[in-house]
Order: sequence, then C-alpha cells, then structure tokens
Amino acid sequence: MSELGTNQIIYSKNVVEFVTVANEFCSSMESVSMYLPKENLDRLQKLLPLLYLKVSMLPKVERVIDDELEKFVSELDYNAIHQKWLQLLGENDGFHEVFDPNIQFGEETMRASLSENLMDVYQDLKNFITAYSLGNEEVMNDALAECIFHFEEFWGQQLVNVLRAVHMLLFSNVDLSVDDSNNEEVAPGKGNPKWMDNFWGTNEEEEQDV
Repeated sequence: MSELGTNQIIYSKNVVEFVTVANEFCSSMESVSMYLPKENLDRLQKLLPLLYLKVSMLPKVERVIDDELEKFVSELDYNAIHQKWLQLLGENDGFHEVFDPNIQFGEETMRASLSENLMDVYQDLKNFITAYSLGNEEVMNDALAECIFHFEEFWGQQLVNVLRAVHMLLFSNVDLSVDDSNNEEVAPGKGNPKWMDNFWGTNEEEEQDV
C-alpha cells in the first residue's frame, strides 16, 4: 500500500468518526463508578449501536508492517475496570446467550457475562485508539486493520450480545439500584437476575401453548 493510500484511509471521515465513538465508549467504560447503574446502561444503549454502525462503515485495510503491535491494556487495567462493572451489575451480570456457533442448532442455552462481553469490546478498542493516538501512520494503519479484523471475528458478536442484554435490563422493570447490604461477590455470568428467568420462563410457556 502506498503512503498516499495509507494517509487517505487513516485520516478519512469514516475512520475519524469511528475513533471518536470508540474513544467515547472507552471513556464510558472507565468512568463507570461516576454514574448510577441505569445511567451507565442508558449510555451503553446509545453508544453500542452507534459503534457498530461506525465500524461497519470502515474500509478494508491491509497491514503494512510485519512487527506485532504493542498492546496497551494490561491485565491489571482489565481486571480493575471489569470488577467495577461486575460490582455495578451484581446479579444482573448474567444473561442467556442465544447465539453460539457451537450450539446454535441445539436446544441448550449458555450463560454469559455482560461485564466480560463489555470488557472484550473495550480491550480491543482501547488498544486501537491508544495506538492511533501515537501519530505513527504505519502503526495507525495496522491498528485499524487489526481492530476491523477482530470486530469481524470476535468483538462484533460480543457487542450485539451485550446490546440485547442492555435492552432487556432497561425495559423489563428491573430494580437497578445497588444493594450495599449484600457483600457477596457475584462471579461473572453467574448471577441470577429475575428479569432473565421471567423472560425465558414466559417464552417457554408460550412454546408449550402452541
């Protein structure tokens, strides 16, 4: 790829808009402690569809350097933010996964963690926007190429999974207040939110009536 072609891509309108939304998403993830649960979910409800739209409008990008890109999200960073979201969501962290390539034609369901899915999206986007901010055009190009590839192969599915769970939490009359009296830690994806059981219970009853 020529230098001109690389410049045209990394500074294009679609890429700059994607960087802006990705940065806003990462900032929202990092500032979770500053807002109430519903406020955080309201922000996700608006950011996740916009993020999906912006990344879907990006051009195909080819890598131009052979070196592996530096990763900026450390395990400590990941765990610190993950714990904040897990603490915020509590029992509402768990949800039923309805699409998994390994079980999509079976009858079994899989439990997933909202906080872990969010962190998977965050980790890729934070690595990308940090590399993009360095100003090295070859690194910026390859970080974009890697981010798009990971979206197609992995975190794009995580994003839409989370959006479904966020929608259900916001519109199922769930009590989202934080119960400080309950000091028991909920493992990721192992909570027992009432909205999830009620939702799936209703579906099962409908299927039996058919």
